[in-house]
Amino acid sequence: IHYEAKRAGLEPALVVSVIRGESNFRKYAISSAGARGYMQVMPFWADIVGAPSGDLFNVRTNIRLGCAILRSYLDKENGDISLALARYNGSRGSDVYPNYIFASWIN
Repeated sequence: IHYEAKRAGLEPALVVSVIRGESNFRKYAISSAGARGYMQVMPFWADIVGAPSGDLFNVRTNIRLGCAILRSYLDKENGDISLALARYNGSRGSDVYPNYIFASWIN
């Protein structure tokens, strides 16, 4: 987590909070929408970056993609973590998910 977070320019504690919120650290978690693994990455993201969808249960692949996605959303939202988290969750316009993540973010 630390390596991939730093590689993407993210705070490791933020990534830990996202993992806790998304999968509660369950490697083989699958959402009702089809998101997979620790950071609940949608298979289409793997296709975009050229990683086989089956690799989403690989710890390093999942965390690397999740961090890259969060970083890209943070850049799109000009550094606004709340907006980036809402976008990551697919709930842009709502503060529920960002507040949920902030509640477990320990610096």
